[in-house]
Amino acid sequence: MVRTKTREITIIESRGAFSIFRAIKPKKEEYDFAGMQALRQLLSNEKARILDIIKNQKPSSIYDLAKKLGRSFKSVLDDIRFLERLGIIELTEEKVNNRIRHKPEIVVDTMTFHIRI
Repeated sequence: MVRTKTREITIIESRGAFSIFRAIKPKKEEYDFAGMQALRQLLSNEKARILDIIKNQKPSSIYDLAKKLGRSFKSVLDDIRFLERLGIIELTEEKVNNRIRHKPEIVVDTMTFHIRI
């Protein structure tokens, strides 16, 4: 039986702007991102490309992902950290020749957006 993981992101109106909240595990900790800007970031073409490459080409590290995307390591790392904060991907540590590399993996199958106005 395949278990589907869904990440729910709620966008609420807050004093004339939108805020994105994400509930994490049972603790109900919340992250408040910069509203619609964060939503635009999440739905950007670059994030979509990152998720596509991770899903279909399974890069062995963030560096490998950056090479496959033809982007700088720093910009890809920033995007990976953003997606990780939202709980969409996780980094798995692997030891290779006395070095630790971080392999990005998608941990959700579905993202659901709720917009409250």
